[in-house]
Amino acid sequence: MPRRHLHTAGAAEAPLRSALRTLRTELDVPGPFPPAVLAEADAVARAPRLPDRDATDLPLFTVDPPGSTDLDQAMHLARAPHGGGCTVHYAIADVAAFVAPGGALDAEAHRRVTTLYFPDGKIPLHPPALSEGAASLLPGQTAPALLWRIDLDADGRTVRTEVRRALVRSRARLDYADVQRQIDTGTAEEPLALLAAVGRLRQRLEIARGGISLSVPEQEIVEREGSYDLEFRAPLPAEGFNAQISLLTGMAAADLMTACGTGILRTLPTAPHGAVARLRRTAAALRIDWPHHVSYADLVRSLDPREPRCAAFLQECTILLRGAGYSVFRGGVLPSPSVHAAVADEYTHCTAPLRRLVDRYTGELCVAAVAGREPPEWVTAALDGLPKEMETGARRANTVERECVDVVEAALLKDRLGETFDACVVDVRDDDPAVGTAQLADPAVVGRIESADGPLPLGERLLVRLIEANPGRQKVLFAPA
Repeated sequence: MPRRHLHTAGAAEAPLRSALRTLRTELDVPGPFPPAVLAEADAVARAPRLPDRDATDLPLFTVDPPGSTDLDQAMHLARAPHGGGCTVHYAIADVAAFVAPGGALDAEAHRRVTTLYFPDGKIPLHPPALSEGAASLLPGQTAPALLWRIDLDADGRTVRTEVRRALVRSRARLDYADVQRQIDTGTAEEPLALLAAVGRLRQRLEIARGGISLSVPEQEIVEREGSYDLEFRAPLPAEGFNAQISLLTGMAAADLMTACGTGILRTLPTAPHGAVARLRRTAAALRIDWPHHVSYADLVRSLDPREPRCAAFLQECTILLRGAGYSVFRGGVLPSPSVHAAVADEYTHCTAPLRRLVDRYTGELCVAAVAGREPPEWVTAALDGLPKEMETGARRANTVERECVDVVEAALLKDRLGETFDACVVDVRDDDPAVGTAQLADPAVVGRIESADGPLPLGERLLVRLIEANPGRQKVLFAPA
């Protein structure tokens, strides 16, 4: 599911670096890995628990942002010999081959829960010796993996699923721009061309079942002549195709777990009517035409994230994802709700175990389900505690994301105090409607706004004045002009 991405495109000035260092301290994020954890990581990196099956002849490739080294997934797609379908092989890093239950690595992973991303770096879930080394599906490196095989029919529907442990070796590390270029120029070899074909088929099925994938723009910090600007970068179609393979696998994993009666699902209730009504007012303020007969999903799919007003609206659409959580079930009794509203189906997280704790457990549950055996005791023993752990980790990640945005926006605007900007009020507090959030038209800033003259006009455009921008305090504040 989408998050607000933020990264620096160039070297950042000292005040911003300093503010980010201070932020790490204030948020009490995990520091360096303890010596015992690093020692265990170094030892298991040299001697992991390897599977018997050898699938290194499968020419897998990875698709990730440029420079990524913590590679959770590698894939290969091939046409089925009969029926016009396709076989998707999807290798997921086998973190359990390195992390022993109850060991120092395991305990530290439960303390960290997720990888945390800052504009100038990350705080990993696992030590780099694993997350960017032995456990990562780096090109040319033989590594243990959970190897999924998902057979699709000619319409992209799943007809058969299995997942087993195997040794794999990726052949190539591709980034989104390279993938998109090969697809657009018609130079992509069959496995990559099939990624686009399958991605489009899965997007059509998503529309048919009522699901929606938000194409949320990335906020990018751009350094120009010693100063900063903040811009939106629209995702490429290749990123959507890649995401569909992950969604396909998460849905297949949910099917395996529900069939065997034990598992953990990623769930999201349907958005309340009031939240959609707020979005309608925001759309009107941003001059986005939303006829009443057009559904939210159809509107979102019609928007061009390269346009600033559409980018602003798509960012606001993420409020409908609030309330997502993890739900454990046993004995075949599914939770309520059991469906993820944005996926419009049962779904789970299972494709990012290097960066997210729960995925190691869902992977084990799926391997056990396909093998027809009970899951390992260490998995079932931890299951009931995982939703709370993941909630805590997600809250910390959301706080880091929000505070980082505040720091960067304050650094961007610190020399523009007193200036006025065209803006839209995209949110107001329920308990104090004189306090809310304003989305600037330019630059791509979302900041706090406070009115001394009563409630703010939710969903309306107005002129705002910048009255505070202090990177050291992580705060940008506007007032109606």
